[in-house]
Amino acid sequence: MNYEKFSLEIKEGIYYLGFGKNEEKSLTVITEKTLLELNDAFDVIKADKNAKGLVLFSHKKDCFLAGMDVSVIQSLGSEIEAAEGCEKGQEVFNKLEDLKIPTMALVDGVCLGGGLEMVLACDKIMCSDSSSTKLGLPEVMLGVLPGFGGTYRLPKKIGLVNSLDILLTGKQLRAKKAKKLGLVEYVLPQERLLQVAQEYLFKKDEDEKSFQETLTEKASENFIARSVIFRKARGKVLDTTKGFYPAPLKILEHLENSYGKNRNTYLANEAKAFGELSQSSQSRALQHIFFLQDNAKKLENKDQVKSVRRGAVLGGGTMGGGIAWLMANKNQAPILKDINQEGLTLGLKQSASVFSKAVKRRRMSQDDFERKQRSIKPTLSFAGFKNVDLVVEAVVENMDVKKKVFAEVEKHVTPECLLTSNTSSLSVNEMASALEDSSRFAGLHFFNPVNKMPLVEIIRHKNVSDKTINQLYKWVLAVGKTPVVVNDCPGFLVNRILAPFLNESAYLLEEGVKIEQIDKAVLNFGFPMGACRLMDEVGLDVCAHVGEIMEEGLGARAKANKLSQKAVEKNLLGKKNRKGFYLYDEEGKSEGVNPEMEKLLPQNTKTLDETEIQMRVVLPMINEAAAILSENIVQSAADVDLGLIFGIGFPPFRGGLLRYADNEGLDRISTAIERFSSEVSAERYQLHPYLKELVEKKKKFYD
Repeated sequence: MNYEKFSLEIKEGIYYLGFGKNEEKSLTVITEKTLLELNDAFDVIKADKNAKGLVLFSHKKDCFLAGMDVSVIQSLGSEIEAAEGCEKGQEVFNKLEDLKIPTMALVDGVCLGGGLEMVLACDKIMCSDSSSTKLGLPEVMLGVLPGFGGTYRLPKKIGLVNSLDILLTGKQLRAKKAKKLGLVEYVLPQERLLQVAQEYLFKKDEDEKSFQETLTEKASENFIARSVIFRKARGKVLDTTKGFYPAPLKILEHLENSYGKNRNTYLANEAKAFGELSQSSQSRALQHIFFLQDNAKKLENKDQVKSVRRGAVLGGGTMGGGIAWLMANKNQAPILKDINQEGLTLGLKQSASVFSKAVKRRRMSQDDFERKQRSIKPTLSFAGFKNVDLVVEAVVENMDVKKKVFAEVEKHVTPECLLTSNTSSLSVNEMASALEDSSRFAGLHFFNPVNKMPLVEIIRHKNVSDKTINQLYKWVLAVGKTPVVVNDCPGFLVNRILAPFLNESAYLLEEGVKIEQIDKAVLNFGFPMGACRLMDEVGLDVCAHVGEIMEEGLGARAKANKLSQKAVEKNLLGKKNRKGFYLYDEEGKSEGVNPEMEKLLPQNTKTLDETEIQMRVVLPMINEAAAILSENIVQSAADVDLGLIFGIGFPPFRGGLLRYADNEGLDRISTAIERFSSEVSAERYQLHPYLKELVEKKKKFYD
């Protein structure tokens, strides 16, 4: 009973099958080899007439099974091949389900995708109460559906309504929530799982379903009630996805057609649906993004890189408070320093607000909230700074002020302490000149709001050490963010490419295109927010300031439109004072287009084709990305796409800006840019030599 992918032992007639014993990676995944060996193991157990039971567990702490190896999904070359792959996996899990002996899974840590589909084939599931224990079916986030029986067994166990909530969103459940839904039978401390496995394996349980749960299940059996459930779910999906993502709709279609049918028919439909989705352009794009993010989590010799244990933030306010929240949430007991009490109060209010929302959503207990919030130490002095490993500066965006701050803070920290600036636009090279030892300094650009935005730009300058960059990279990963390393330049990566997008939107407005038409076109391209609405969110004063910096640093192609400046003169600052392109109520909800802003725009409006608007704002982004690659601001097209997807929400179903450009064809992209160069602006649409070179050599960004 020697297997490569798991261990298999028998004690007192009970088989114990353990995953991850020889797994070097932090997460154990299911491979084709795993399925082949499981198939054999289940045959062995079935043939043993003296077998009394089967217990599945993991040797690796904090990970049961993280699902199917995504590279296997990516390698599938056709719908038929994908469907056949699903059928093989289904056959293995069917063997588990059909065993005549009691079966139970002991889940500690992540149990996702194919891992959860496997344990659903067991009679019982016991979970650890560890905070790392999470169960879910995230396949929809890869543009597919669970293909090893998950869409069949999950509704059988927790009902249709609860299953749709999991299948359509990819959400992950903690142990207590999973037990409440009936997904797992028991929740115990991690160290007790194996100790009591035999007792609970044979334990007879009473049905603990509440009257409400029973009523909901009965309603799902009714054809009319089911049709209402599916109709409401479909409406919610379309509201959320705008129809850009086919997987949630295919899941609904499959469940509606298969619900109540026998296992063979149900699973055949599931495999067919998986095959169709796996070859869609959206699924290919989402798989591409998965690998971008997965590669970003890798750091060579990670264990040899020193960890950051405690941090400090210079500057309160919304951003400083957000960064302090991030540190406190990861138990780094941060110091929050400001020059006045008002700044500290604002910072603490921001962190408390984020923690409070987590308590309200039951993602955090009141005790944890109070403990973490109290761990933030507000101060008006540098007391305690000798004990911190990382300082993040988040003061006013003014070069002279920042230089003075760093010259001062350097006196109060140890030589090993990392010093960073959260600047969004100022030169990190120039800032570094204020320090005696600039090798331990770098930019660390967070995006607002810190608790929601996943990206952090780590900005290099000419004297920074690799040790500093590696330490910051490890810290960004440790606090749950996605890092991208960028060389210093105006706007760095994200804002440099975002700037022409917003700038060109302003030029369209001055040509007479209406606010609503531009925003609708941008939304229909797949962005989460219209361009004008985004400018309101950023702040029109900030847009005006960044526009000046970009023009000064990049020249004629970044010539700033003056609309934001005109708006600021009229005190139209955007959402921050509830007046921008739109008006906002006290809660920040839009109340329609602002008439005052319309007065600053041409009264003779014009209508452009939606695709024309989309190309006007997206093509300059591609052109600027070409400039960034040619200047080695980032290492690859993957860095560009990672930054824009996680920094501004570039449509994930398009795979990223440069993946989109490659798919559209760089020859078509360059031809369109040259057309706008002659029709709109020779300066702003000047085709970059790097992009021209790619076309001439018939290469792609991802070559």
